[in-house]
Amino acid sequence: MSEPVVLGLLGLGTIGGGVWQALAGQSDLLAERVGRAVVVGKALVRDLAKPHPGVPPDLLTTDPREVVGDPRIGIVVEVLGGEHPAYELVKQALLSGQHVVTANKELLAKHGAELFALARERGLELACEASVGGGIPIIAAIRKSLVANRVSRVRGIVNGTTNYILTEMVEKGRDFAAVLAEAQALGYAEPDPTNDVEGFDARYKLCVLSGLAFAAWPQPEDVPCQGITRLTAADLRFAGQFGYAVKLLATVRPLAGAVEAGVEPTLVPLTSPLAVVNGVFNAVQVQGDLVGDTLFYGRGAGPAPTTSAILGDVVAVARGERSPLPLAGTVVRAVPATATHYYLRLAPAEDARGLLHDAGLEILGHRAAGGAEAFLVRAAEPTAWPATQRRLSATGRLAATLPVAP
Repeated sequence: MSEPVVLGLLGLGTIGGGVWQALAGQSDLLAERVGRAVVVGKALVRDLAKPHPGVPPDLLTTDPREVVGDPRIGIVVEVLGGEHPAYELVKQALLSGQHVVTANKELLAKHGAELFALARERGLELACEASVGGGIPIIAAIRKSLVANRVSRVRGIVNGTTNYILTEMVEKGRDFAAVLAEAQALGYAEPDPTNDVEGFDARYKLCVLSGLAFAAWPQPEDVPCQGITRLTAADLRFAGQFGYAVKLLATVRPLAGAVEAGVEPTLVPLTSPLAVVNGVFNAVQVQGDLVGDTLFYGRGAGPAPTTSAILGDVVAVARGERSPLPLAGTVVRAVPATATHYYLRLAPAEDARGLLHDAGLEILGHRAAGGAEAFLVRAAEPTAWPATQRRLSATGRLAATLPVAP
């Protein structure tokens, strides 16, 4: 057998540890798939004194220079997470002639245009299947299988924690805070869940999908983002009565010199495949001019699905396979999406219908229960919706507003 493929691991935490265990436990399978052994040359850790079960101590280092730039190491696997020092190390690895496999959505959301351009310039692979959707092969689909399509829209459920919480709120009729506490006790939500429940995690993933599908990289802070913290069990119940499910939906489509993008709780018709994506599962819809609508579904997070995606990239790079790199990407502005239909929850009052009519809204549906009223409405002038929403909010009666997906 030929010389082994030597990996350098940047990070040996939950995901990095999962990669190590899979490499050790499936070494024969990986060698068969690649045609030669796949081994770890060095693993960067923060603390040498911390236990790393099963990892030989001589493979551990706290010096990134023993991984990045080492000529023995052909593929750097970055699983540090966060922007820094991941950005500096990944950039240096590419400058040193090393291929990179990363699971880091924040890194790519903020620096993807630059890093992919550098990989292209150096003739290297920057593989990132694990950055969006865990084990769902959505990146491979966009970069390979759908490359002949003009993609007109990408949207999906890309955060398992929030999808689990919304599913439990529907099935158990409980409000957000109670379900979140239960999810944290079960390990489905982080001790600090802000990144998930406020939509920031989904926003990073949306930026990556935009960059790969459209070569248009919006800056995360420019993408409108609303989490699920203000939703109540009543909102989800009313939505169901109207024939919808509420999902934290990430949506992006290209415009001239910009993208229309956003992450927000959205009413999805119960007839849509996205409406039945429940629990910790993710799903991404891609609309292409040749293929039409496609749906990619699976477990979107966790050590095992993420490890599957990382090692899939490692095997592909080790075989010499090269994914088409994104077209020369540019940083673009993001503009909010405009909807024509909305869900509104109001404090009950006799003049609720008159209030909505005066705001130029057509009432399509109405429900009332538990001291609240819910309406489905259509805006005659969608571009005027922000002003309409501000007018309704000024009355002190508007408790919740959600867009309705077409």
